[in-house]
Amino acid sequence: MSVKLEDLIDLALAAGREIMKVRAAGFDTQTKLDGSIVTIADQRAEAIIEAGLARLAPGVPMIGEEAVADGRIPECGARFFCVDPLDGTRGFAKGGDEFTVNIALIENNEAIVGVVYAPATGELYAGEPGRALAGRCAIDTAHIAAPLTPIATSATPAQWRLVASETSGRDGETANFATALHAGAMVHASSSIKFCRVAEGKADLYPRFGPVSEWDAAAGHAVLRAAGGGIMRLDGAPLRYGLTKDDFLIRGFIAYASADAKAAASRAMKLQA
Repeated sequence: MSVKLEDLIDLALAAGREIMKVRAAGFDTQTKLDGSIVTIADQRAEAIIEAGLARLAPGVPMIGEEAVADGRIPECGARFFCVDPLDGTRGFAKGGDEFTVNIALIENNEAIVGVVYAPATGELYAGEPGRALAGRCAIDTAHIAAPLTPIATSATPAQWRLVASETSGRDGETANFATALHAGAMVHASSSIKFCRVAEGKADLYPRFGPVSEWDAAAGHAVLRAAGGGIMRLDGAPLRYGLTKDDFLIRGFIAYASADAKAAASRAMKLQA
């Protein structure tokens, strides 16, 4: 059964509406066993997405952040969904706006289709092979305000532009990487919006030297790939998903806009070695 990009977009918007409803009503946070935090918004959004995916693609398993935390880990197989219902929970809990709903379809270990939606800003990004789109939604209703428009990564700039995590992106490894590239001023952001900044041509590289879970990257990866970019692990190998049962941790990566950006990042990594 084929999964339509538009159906995944609708599902992400529905999850976003629930998140904003929880935000308006107020909520408490809980600490999970791994030390990360979770809210009722994470749980309700994931329940909406899980039920929706079961209707859209019966029998296709879903790897969800909260399901995994609860010990519900299905056999992935060649095709599965990878979901983070609320990427950027810490910022969300503090009242910030940089959080996203991430839904990705993985086929043969590659991120093929993805949606990244930021409910508090209305930003929406989606991608599938041959098509990458962006647009805005009304924040109060999560309805798409105008037809989504195509996006693409940028050509080689005069000076490399980096986007990095608001927290881990301020570490020494990231600073050394930027120095080796002779990069311009670095932009910091939270959640999967960083992948989208590269996908829409506003940045060229997104380095991540700390660990991150597959559901944090998969949807953004699919959007970036559709826009002409990609992601490599720190050893230069392509980033793939679901390779190890019960281990969904990515131990660093470099997201890039083009072959030139990838080559420049590889050279910079060697300079740091």
